[in-house]
Amino acid sequence: MVDNGMVYFAKTGEDLSEKICLIPKMANRHGFICGATGTGKTVTLKVLAESFSKMGVPVFLSDVKGDLSGFIMPGQDNENMQKRIKKFALEEDFEYQSFPTTFYDIYGEKGIPLRTTISEMGPLLLGQCLGLNATQSDVLSVIFKIADDQNLLLFDTKDLKAMINYVGENVSQFEMDYGRIAKVTLTTIIRSIVALEAEGADKFFGEPGLDITDLFSNGDNGYGMINVLSSETLINKPKLYTAFMLYLMSEMFEVLPEVGDLEKPKMVFFFDEAHLLFSNATPALMEKIAQVVKLIRSKGVGIYFVTQSPADIPNEVMSQLSNKIEHALRAYTPKEMKAVKIAAESFRENPEFDTVELLQQLGTGEALVSMLGADGIPGITQHARILPPESAMGTIEDSQRLDSINHCPLAEKYLETIDSDSAYEFLQRRQLEIDEANAAALEAAAKAKEAEAAAKEAAKEQEKAEKAAQKAAEAKGKAVETGIKNVASSTTGTIGREIGKAVGGTFGGSFGKTLGGNIGSSLGRNIIGTLFKLKK
Repeated sequence: MVDNGMVYFAKTGEDLSEKICLIPKMANRHGFICGATGTGKTVTLKVLAESFSKMGVPVFLSDVKGDLSGFIMPGQDNENMQKRIKKFALEEDFEYQSFPTTFYDIYGEKGIPLRTTISEMGPLLLGQCLGLNATQSDVLSVIFKIADDQNLLLFDTKDLKAMINYVGENVSQFEMDYGRIAKVTLTTIIRSIVALEAEGADKFFGEPGLDITDLFSNGDNGYGMINVLSSETLINKPKLYTAFMLYLMSEMFEVLPEVGDLEKPKMVFFFDEAHLLFSNATPALMEKIAQVVKLIRSKGVGIYFVTQSPADIPNEVMSQLSNKIEHALRAYTPKEMKAVKIAAESFRENPEFDTVELLQQLGTGEALVSMLGADGIPGITQHARILPPESAMGTIEDSQRLDSINHCPLAEKYLETIDSDSAYEFLQRRQLEIDEANAAALEAAAKAKEAEAAAKEAAKEQEKAEKAAQKAAEAKGKAVETGIKNVASSTTGTIGREIGKAVGGTFGGSFGKTLGGNIGSSLGRNIIGTLFKLKK
């Protein structure tokens, strides 16, 4: 509720006559809402969110149990509510009403898809999200640097994986400029990315990314928009949940201008299940968180951590939280008792009660409260009763949620995913060009080899033909020679016999025939020999 321009959320005193308010000008000094399960943290969060909305201040909060969607509907009157209204003497001021609400969901199931890009997340938060150690985080930073130097855009997880593979394939090329990059480290990072994709990171990282200024809107009635992030599924993915909430705070810090202390904050940010933010955080990340919490107040943003115990919040962050609401804490072990004492020590002492003892005795809806005064000094701790919310408690019907999403002005902007030309597509084209060039080179080499083989085969065929021709010529020569010899033999026999007859006739008798034959044969051979010599 709002009273005289202040956030009116609780009452104190024996007769509940004293109002407890948060001065809007001090709301950007941050705070916490703590308490064991079932002690009333959700109601406190709702009452504060409604009050800021009434003042025209947008709110962002995560709905980890699904019971904050009721902002969109007026509360329902019943006997219990009538008793509470009467108890707080709110008959004239209390009004059941709805509040302008925008539902978001990283998975796009119960709200407008909420995305960011790999580049916007940055290597530090992404390394925490991936659960990388210091060395692996350094290598991831190097990969971002290489991508930046080569103008390669990293929008989604497939861009990042493509970039890592590209670096791995060309590691020797980059080592002289960026240092040694172990391939086993690159493999580990890719494995972590795949594991995060299984948690839904492939839906979270992409375009269109959230324009942070869209959260700073108002409803038609001038109330500040209550931006509800559906986190029922997301809360079971603590790395992704933490990374997004950290990104959101960091983005606000970087985008918003310096405004100093305003009369009322520009936005109030409630971080539910805040212990997830700090568990297993690296020193570098803790330094980043503390820096954002410390400096973002000058941007007009108030951050309120919601968790079970103040012990969940590191000292360097706790020192920045000035507005404190502590519901009951239960202590059954020495460790839990220590947590109660730590919580009590964070409050300004009230001499009227023992803070440690009262913390363990508080009932549902009761809390110890300490708000900053107008002078910036923490107020004395008060035993307070939280007012009832004016909007509905519990969940809404799926049809109501869907109708709200479809009629949201931001639906057209964010519902459809855009896959822009980025590192993945560029590296694919580059690889395709390399593959085509390699294929062309292989084809040219194959053709050259085929031509060489064909030339060798032709040379062999020519040599073979020449040898065959030579053999044929030699065979022909022998055949001619044999024929000539046969003809010569026949011819010389005839000639010899004729000459022998002539000669024998001269000498007479058989002696004469024999002599004539021999002379004829010898003469014939001499004639043929002479012919061959002439031929040659």
